[in-house]
Amino acid sequence: MKKLKAHTGVWIALIVLATWAVSLYSLLGWEFSWTNPLTYLCILVQMHLYTGLFITAHDAMHGTVSTNKTLNNFIGGLCTMLYALFPFGKLYTKHHEHHRHVHSDADPDYYEGGFLAWYINFIKTYITWWQVAIMAGIFNVLKFWIAEPNLIIFWVLPSLLSTLQLFYFGTWLPHHGEHSNKHQSRSFRKNHLLAFLSCYFFGYHYEHHDSPGTPWWRLWELK
Repeated sequence: MKKLKAHTGVWIALIVLATWAVSLYSLLGWEFSWTNPLTYLCILVQMHLYTGLFITAHDAMHGTVSTNKTLNNFIGGLCTMLYALFPFGKLYTKHHEHHRHVHSDADPDYYEGGFLAWYINFIKTYITWWQVAIMAGIFNVLKFWIAEPNLIIFWVLPSLLSTLQLFYFGTWLPHHGEHSNKHQSRSFRKNHLLAFLSCYFFGYHYEHHDSPGTPWWRLWELK
């Protein structure tokens, strides 16, 4: 039982990865209809699962997926690659800069501006042209076997919507405006269901900055 508990982070990461993979595989072969409400629900579910990939990688950046550093970083790197070919090392460096210099000029996630300008800067900070080029190449190769509408609706669109989800709930809401606390962060009111559905409890953002070693699936305990 103790051994199982020690590997809880790995099992949860594998569940997120497997759920994302099975869902994507199923949706890419689905003959969907725009008149079917399930189509729109599936887009939102896949968006949430993409966000789960990134949140799992984020936990790996804090070493909370596994106490085995090699395994921890492998899972983190796998999640960032599947998400959008992000190099794990680059994200690791920038994320820890964010924690050290939160809400300052040295914070790569902070920007003096409105929502749209901040979001554009956020995207420019993390997405490179080589990523876009390789993803476009993969898209064009996959078109030989998978219907193009399915690729766009269930592969491309959910990942793009996920960047908005991550930015809005994980960066904009917690960090825009002025703050009077040491972590320069605000948190959602206590509502665990909404906190999970919005961004895997990362609306509890002050709690994350106060205890970065707490994995996403235990953040609710700190609220």
